[in-house]
Amino acid sequence: MTRSEKLSDTAQDAYRTWTAINLRYGDTDRQGHINNAVFCTIFESGRVSFLFDDDECIAGPGKAFVIAKLTIDFLHEMNFPGVAEVGSKIISIGRSSFTVAQAIFKDGKCCATSQSIIVMTDESTRKSSPLTEAVLHKLRQLT
Repeated sequence: MTRSEKLSDTAQDAYRTWTAINLRYGDTDRQGHINNAVFCTIFESGRVSFLFDDDECIAGPGKAFVIAKLTIDFLHEMNFPGVAEVGSKIISIGRSSFTVAQAIFKDGKCCATSQSIIVMTDESTRKSSPLTEAVLHKLRQLT
């Protein structure tokens, strides 16, 4: 990843879908900022917001999504109280997997970026499964 690509990941207009997360006092660590593990949960909430429609996973019956890889770059600390906003977009789509780029913003400042590779699996075999047309349609809307 080049420096200019990294910088574009920190721009709010780079993302297609948004999820607001209220920060809780219990999310803080001994130093008084949001704990690094909570960043993972905030990113997860951003992914769940577009992977579920009306409380149902877009993968469909008998299918599930699993994370194969997750990377996070911590850029700035976040503090309680406030609202974290998670921007998400799809940056690549494969046969049975896709890559999500995300960023967490608080008060207009990018605090972290993330990329995750998500694989669709068959729940009975626990092996990867090709993305369905319905899933592909939803993902293409977020590129």
